[in-house]
Amino acid sequence: MTADSHEGIPKARWVRIIPATILIYIVAYMDRMNISFAIAGGMNKELHLSMAGAGLAAGMFFIGYMLLQVPAGHIAEHFSAKVYIFWAILAWGLVSFLTGLVRNAPELMVMRFLLGVAEGGVYPALLVLVGKWFPAKEIGRANALFLMSLPLSTILTNPVSGWIVSRYEWRWLFFLEGGISLLLILVWVPMISDKPSEAKWISREEREYLEGTLGAERLERERAFQAAGRVHGSYKQLLSDKNLWLMVLIIICYTTGQYGYTLWLPTLLANLTKMSLGKVGWLTSLPFVAALGGLYLFGFLSDRDGNRRLWTALSLAGFAVALLAATMSSRWVWVSYGFLVFTGLFLKCMQSPFWAMPSLLFPPGICGGARGVINAVGNLGGFIGPILVGRSVTYSGRMEYGNYALVLALVVGTLLTFLLPKVTTGRSQDPALPQFVTALDAKADSKTS
Repeated sequence: MTADSHEGIPKARWVRIIPATILIYIVAYMDRMNISFAIAGGMNKELHLSMAGAGLAAGMFFIGYMLLQVPAGHIAEHFSAKVYIFWAILAWGLVSFLTGLVRNAPELMVMRFLLGVAEGGVYPALLVLVGKWFPAKEIGRANALFLMSLPLSTILTNPVSGWIVSRYEWRWLFFLEGGISLLLILVWVPMISDKPSEAKWISREEREYLEGTLGAERLERERAFQAAGRVHGSYKQLLSDKNLWLMVLIIICYTTGQYGYTLWLPTLLANLTKMSLGKVGWLTSLPFVAALGGLYLFGFLSDRDGNRRLWTALSLAGFAVALLAATMSSRWVWVSYGFLVFTGLFLKCMQSPFWAMPSLLFPPGICGGARGVINAVGNLGGFIGPILVGRSVTYSGRMEYGNYALVLALVVGTLLTFLLPKVTTGRSQDPALPQFVTALDAKADSKTS
């Protein structure tokens, strides 16, 4: 899985950096999504929440989630991802634990917002960290392995969450899983170094290989951007770049579908199968087992031919088709469930090729900030998706109408992906910089059309 074309170069980075990042995001994602089992386990009734209100409470996370994305990406690129994530772990663990004490809907909204703030910078900081350890020919697979933390979180924690809620009550879900988060500090601090030059646990051969390869790649990117008219860009210029906002729109469409599907999956399966939450917890795991295979497969294929745009679009289209099939076959319980499992194959896989594209589109120095902007604004889909499903179900009385709305969002995301410039297909070596170039605007546009 992690084969390197430079035979003989040690691979300690694969067994040190990747497992630590996976573990961190497994637990972060668990604390973000365990509200889905709290909702299915009676939190709605105790706090007097409607389906629409529950969707709003879940979505409040993503309002707070936006705030620290860009600062975190900048801090991770220019200072220390390790230190930033240390404080993030401490903050989100405490907030998750305290969520178990809420007494009403407003208090739940506040805690979800604060959890979003605490977790908001973790994702871009981890992406930057991975980028400091893996060269271009490895980054698709490295991202894929790191992003396996998302389905792994569901596979490992959904059955536990279902068991906790069915055995005790929904409040214990937050107490126990918040405590687990705080224990991560004991793993993170000794395991991680910000970059190869600071790591005492890698060999001289691996350090020299990484520093030489990554340094050469950065120099090549700087020269390419300089040839196009700009070595470094400002954040003001970044925010005027049409490629940035195109990527934001794509990720909004994706997260609308992804979080809408993930948040309401336990409720959907409980209604579909009429089983207990403990059994539903196990049923929800299989789509995320499929997601593991999809993530690595799409990461490998996009590394092989460099066509990040194609594999991003295919993943979104597959997600839409599979979810539509699951919805339209709801009269046949196990056929519908089979399609829901198949949907899982496409649930996460767009992220591996997608997150390999910012370094192709934005100059060194602000690429971390670009990832932060894309993830911050793009994750508004995490606010839109749950609310969209909740309101659709509330107004129509039928769960399938919420799914149809998610399918539409995914189709729009597929079409938008094909508007990305040619450099994202692997067929051009020149970065697409129409917004970072002044005198060469026309020339840059013609290269990326």
